[in-house]
Amino acid sequence: MPDHDSLRALKNLISEVDLILETTPDFPQNRTGRSRELLRGALALTDDLINQAKMPAASAMGHKGGSETARKYGSEHFRQLAARRKTQSGGRPRKKL
Repeated sequence: MPDHDSLRALKNLISEVDLILETTPDFPQNRTGRSRELLRGALALTDDLINQAKMPAASAMGHKGGSETARKYGSEHFRQLAARRKTQSGGRPRKKL
């Protein structure tokens, strides 16, 4: 996924081309109108991509989050995680030989 600045630059380029077409004389066979119509579609798509880039990844995945984990492993799983954070400072537990 492109970053926010790249999408803004793309939107600015498309807007600039649309402005150039707006101020030039019409091309034959309605090419100017069709070009501007396509550019409006491209602007709408870039706006949508910019809005999606603002959305955090967790909200894009869904709102289930910890409730699904709790359903799978139970509340004891979260107690064990908290205990590991307190005693082992995170990371994988050591292998028992």
